Amino acid sequence: MSDGISDDAEDVVGVLTERIEARFDTDMDQLKAAVAAAPTANPDATDVVKWHGLLVEAQSVLDRAEDDLLAALDTQHSEVDDPTMGLAHRVNAAVAVRDGRALVVRWLLDPDAPGKKGLAAERLARLRPRSGPAVQTSPPQRPAATPAPASGWRAGRAAR
Repeated sequence: MSDGISDDAEDVVGVLTERIEARFDTDMDQLKAAVAAAPTANPDATDVVKWHGLLVEAQSVLDRAEDDLLAALDTQHSEVDDPTMGLAHRVNAAVAVRDGRALVVRWLLDPDAPGKKGLAAERLARLRPRSGPAVQTSPPQRPAATPAPASGWRAGRAAR
């Protein structure tokens, strides 16, 4: 966006895209294709591609909000009206979302980031979706002819 409000901030997407490409030694399109073909093969790449997509989406929302605000400001003569102020708030919110997503991408790219080593890393690993089968959470089905074993205090009380 050449005439936008945050030209240097827009470079955030470009800089992070370059860092992603350097980290995975491939261009972004190839990385996206690899993740789409095998999403569980490299969980780090899958996370980065997901958050990069969210970052690009947030930048697009920000660009539209800035364009709308600039157009509204061009029609203002002196005092900014409420609808235009609402557009300014929309730009601020879009900047916050974009910057938050950029922080996540930067964190994902930094192997030494806080929380990536030790106990915090172990906890994070437990949150990752697993590719294997889920743990069975219900008791196994018994054949209809086999009674369930008596257990607990009721079995003991019935014997009295």
